[in-house]
Amino acid sequence: MAPIYGVIIAYLAGSIPSAYIAGKLRGVDLRQHGSGNLGATNVVRVLGPRIGGVVFLADVLKGFLPVFLLPIYTETLQPGVWALVYGAAAILGHVKPIFLLGKGGGKGVATASGVFLALAPVPMLVSMTAWILVFSLSRYVSLASLVGATVLPIAILARYRDPRSPVFIASVIIAAFVFWTHRANIGRLRRGEEHRFVKKETAS
Repeated sequence: MAPIYGVIIAYLAGSIPSAYIAGKLRGVDLRQHGSGNLGATNVVRVLGPRIGGVVFLADVLKGFLPVFLLPIYTETLQPGVWALVYGAAAILGHVKPIFLLGKGGGKGVATASGVFLALAPVPMLVSMTAWILVFSLSRYVSLASLVGATVLPIAILARYRDPRSPVFIASVIIAAFVFWTHRANIGRLRRGEEHRFVKKETAS
């Protein structure tokens, strides 16, 4: 398979709007409820943790499967490089899903987690542990995501000790991207206006 086809497949996989589909199956447009974001966090808020957990897993798999599987079938001498490209395409698809005309995607954290779970599983598990710890203490999903994104490149560098590694460089770029997609949350955190995650809201 030519690499360009892998990029298209990865982008289309990332574009599958898991949260939107879950909401529609319950008769709810999640863009009109809770935070309005099509991510697993808003699904938990509006539809509950069980459905939110399924959506989170689906979003992780959208990043994991293209990176894990597509390089096997790619006709190239640089499968590792193309794995990174496929991961970037999947994340882009999640944030700008073609099936929703490029609008209303999530912030990319779960899909990026899936990408790095395939690329660097041990550092990703360290990052996820940091996420869980910060969320447990603060109940801020956004803060946990920002800390997790910060910890990931540090953990990758500590494990592989190569600052020129494409995976490390990609993790720094993704961390910056996570901070960019959470810029409104950062503003609310600074002002003390960010909402803590307590319980789901009731959709009407």
